Amino acid sequence: MTTAPPRQGEISAVPEAQLRAAAEAVLVVADGSVTCAALAEALGVGEARAGELLESLAAEYAGDGDGPARGFVLRRAAGGWRLASAPAFHDLVERFVIGGATSRLSQAALETLAVIAYRQPVTRGRIAAIRGVSVDGVVRTLCARGLIEEAGAEPGGALLYRTTDEFLEYLGLDRLDDLPPLAPYLPEASALGEIENEMTGRIR
Repeated sequence: MTTAPPRQGEISAVPEAQLRAAAEAVLVVADGSVTCAALAEALGVGEARAGELLESLAAEYAGDGDGPARGFVLRRAAGGWRLASAPAFHDLVERFVIGGATSRLSQAALETLAVIAYRQPVTRGRIAAIRGVSVDGVVRTLCARGLIEEAGAEPGGALLYRTTDEFLEYLGLDRLDDLPPLAPYLPEASALGEIENEMTGRIR
């Protein structure tokens, strides 16, 4: 039995399971909504195929097939698709994210906050590149605590983040210009030590 040649723009001989896993990997690391065109380019497939993958994954996560519903969903947002926690677990997730709102920020949160403060507006991808680790959870926590907020998006759709007035209140500052000076690139050991000491002493 002969195999039909692949349509233009599609990858040949790639197992379906691998394509789905690759699509999931892209969705997990994306800063914002992922369009069919962007996913198609990343996977090397046609837009129609990328759309089929997204629809199929969304149905799978919602439990529309043989398996149970997941704790997360793939939903349409801002002209594309984005992973999010399942609405059924909204209260649980909210308690988890803001449950420690009165506790001190972790070192990871302090470092992330420092990057945002000195590089704002900045995307999660840029923050992660500077810190060298994923910052998705930390960014959600900082948003929940009111220390940062969304500040629009880049042309490609990646969300931008900036600090809030509450951030200034926590630090006892009137404006961002009052932040202590740092080296032009973050993080550096001396720079992070300085900002961590500053924030650790003031943020609770």
